Amino acid sequence: MTGHEELIAYYELTQAKAAYCRTLDTRDWNALAVLMTPDIEFGMSDGASEPVITVGRDKTLALLQSLVAGAKTAHQVHTPEIDLDADEARVIWAVQDRAVYDNGISVTGYGHYTQRWIRQADEWKLASSRLTHLITDVHQATT
Repeated sequence: MTGHEELIAYYELTQAKAAYCRTLDTRDWNALAVLMTPDIEFGMSDGASEPVITVGRDKTLALLQSLVAGAKTAHQVHTPEIDLDADEARVIWAVQDRAVYDNGISVTGYGHYTQRWIRQADEWKLASSRLTHLITDVHQATT
């Protein structure tokens, strides 16, 4: 892979991850599904326990929908560490995510996504994702 091809892949991966965050936060489940492989592996943990893992696009979407139900969310990713190998990329993204639920509880998480992306038909697809929260702040709004 030439330096020029690597730069293009870096750009494409950051665009794909930005679309992931936007479609998750706007609940555009069809567009989010397009970004995933059919056999995606998805996991979450608090950094101390074993991650909860789902396998498959439908199960992953159902899990994500349940996690954000009744909430407004904002997912922000920063400073990717990208390791390219032809049509596969391993990426670690620093992440801050926030969910504000209708019941007044808000949760802010800080940590990392560890992901594997594969290029299929000139598009990057998410094949594996592990979200690890290193810090989680939970607050209850007072009235």
